[in-house]
Amino acid sequence: MKLLIITAIAEYETDIKLILKKSGVKVFSCQGVTGYKDVTNTDIEGNWFAGEMVATNSILCYAFVGADSVDEVITNIAAFNDEQDFLSKIHVAEVAIERTNTIL
Repeated sequence: MKLLIITAIAEYETDIKLILKKSGVKVFSCQGVTGYKDVTNTDIEGNWFAGEMVATNSILCYAFVGADSVDEVITNIAAFNDEQDFLSKIHVAEVAIERTNTIL
């Protein structure tokens, strides 16, 4: 069993849900979060509204999936990201679960 952790800007929420459904993931959780990016090394003079930390409305989704579903989710997210012109992408991490009381 694996744990998939997916983060993205809030505008991608529907896309993430469609990717998970397309990949055969039937149970997952999502919640809104605030993402932060440290911009202390960027051009402060060129940004009128500059601060050191920029906050972004984001989404965090997670799903416990069988190992066979992981590749499909990651492949579908990569395909989605490749189609985007926008700099923001969907990020996914795979975490191995050693023990659980849940059977998929």
